[in-house]
Amino acid sequence: MQPALDRDLYRNQLHGKQVRDLDLTAVVEAGRLLLAEKPRTNKELGALLHERWPDRPPATLAYALRCLAPLVQVPPRAVWGRSGPIAHTDARTWLGADLAEPDVGAVVTRYLAAFGPATVKDVQTWSGLTGLREVVASLPLLVLRDEDGQELYDLPDAPRPAEDVPAPPRFLYDFDNLLLSHADRRRVVTPDVRARGYDPHGPVPRFFLLDGVTAGDWRVVDLADRVTLELRPFHRPADPDALIAEGTALLDFLAPGADHDVRVLDPT
Repeated sequence: MQPALDRDLYRNQLHGKQVRDLDLTAVVEAGRLLLAEKPRTNKELGALLHERWPDRPPATLAYALRCLAPLVQVPPRAVWGRSGPIAHTDARTWLGADLAEPDVGAVVTRYLAAFGPATVKDVQTWSGLTGLREVVASLPLLVLRDEDGQELYDLPDAPRPAEDVPAPPRFLYDFDNLLLSHADRRRVVTPDVRARGYDPHGPVPRFFLLDGVTAGDWRVVDLADRVTLELRPFHRPADPDALIAEGTALLDFLAPGADHDVRVLDPT
């Protein structure tokens, strides 16, 4: 992913100019030593690096390290039901081993295992990498075509259900990769989503899927005596019982032991 991170650093409106003529190799080495001592927040890291490079903004120094060195965001961040300040440590220190040599082909096949069939543009949208057509062509992949004649690639042994296999209701979280990891999301995102004009820079709705496509959004309302899952369908669901059952299972996971119910609102 380094080429994508390089673009992000050098073209960044806030930090791009500040890293010019800066010895970034020295910044990375100094930052890794600081993070090997203990995990540090961006503010802490920037302040310590600023002592050595007082002519550069602390935020730029910390940002450069995040783009150029392999780091790990440490718990309690990314722990379910908990949170804390964002802190990083050096990946080699965290793993207790050197990192493996990068294998772009392995990255592509791991993407397809999660999101295939997909086009080359889909893989590039997800990864930020370019020039992947030759990489994809070198892999033992199955080649399919969509309704528009575009080539889709998939793992040869990936499951491919028949058209008449029902897709059960599914709840997606905000920023779910099923929505964000494709150049063309028409297979999942229906025109109803665009018609409602959700603010792409605001809170991202949490969508639910019916028959494999976006059919509405959901939110959890935490009241004093119970937890309610509110569902706002785009159209009246053909099988509301299945949707409610899946919503009940979601609440069992999100709020175990709490009184809860699922409320299907009128279509918006």
